[in-house]
Amino acid sequence: MKRVVLALFGACLFAFAAVAGAQPTWLEGRNYTVLVPAQRTVVGPGKVEVMEVFSYGCPACNGFQPAMEQLKKALPPNAQMVLLHAAFNAAESWPLFQRAYFTAATLGVADRAHQAMFDAIWKTGELAILDESGRRIKNPPPTLEQVAKFYERTTGVKADRFLATAKSFSVDARIRAADQQIVAMAVPGTPTLVVNGKYRVEMQSIRSVDEMIQLVNFLVAKASGKSG
Repeated sequence: MKRVVLALFGACLFAFAAVAGAQPTWLEGRNYTVLVPAQRTVVGPGKVEVMEVFSYGCPACNGFQPAMEQLKKALPPNAQMVLLHAAFNAAESWPLFQRAYFTAATLGVADRAHQAMFDAIWKTGELAILDESGRRIKNPPPTLEQVAKFYERTTGVKADRFLATAKSFSVDARIRAADQQIVAMAVPGTPTLVVNGKYRVEMQSIRSVDEMIQLVNFLVAKASGKSG
C-alpha cells in the first residue's frame, strides 16, 4: 500500500534552522520535475497556483503545517495556495478524510476548519486514526458521521447537511478528479508541492524551510516568465 515516502518530512521536520550558505542553484531533475503534460489549475487569470498535495491522515503533513504557513506568507502577490487531498492509505482512513475535505470545500468551510481537522486527528484524538499507544490502527476507525459532527461543531454546518453533501455526485466527481490528477502528476507521497500544474517539487532535495521557500518562489517566477 502506498504510504508517506518522504522521511525528511517526519515529525521533526522543519524544526531545524535554515542552512547557511550561498543561494542554491535549482536544477530540473534534482530539485524539481517538469510535468508533461502540465495539469489544469484552479486559480484566476494572472495567478500562479502553488498546490500542496496532502492528507489529514498523514503525520508528515501535520508536521508540515508550520512550514506551509511560512510559505504562504513568503509567496509573491501573484501566487495563490490551493490544496489537493490524497487518498493513498485506506488503512489509515485517508479516503474518509479526502471525502471530508472535498465536502467541506463544496460547503465553503474547508479553510475555516483546516487546522482544527489536523488537531482532531493528531492532538485531541476526536478523529484519531491510531490508538492511545500510537502504534496501532484504531479499531473501529473514525466514521463519516463523527466527521460530520466535528464540522458541525467547528463550522456550524449541520451534520445532516454535511452527510448529504458528502454522499453527493458533486463530491464524488471532485474525488475522482483529484485521484486522476495525483496519478497524472506522479505524486510520490505527501506532502508534495506542485507549482502551476507544471513543476513538481522534489521534496527530498530540500534541506530547510528557507530552501523550500526559495525553490517555490523560483518556480513561481519561472511560471510567470520571470526566470529562465
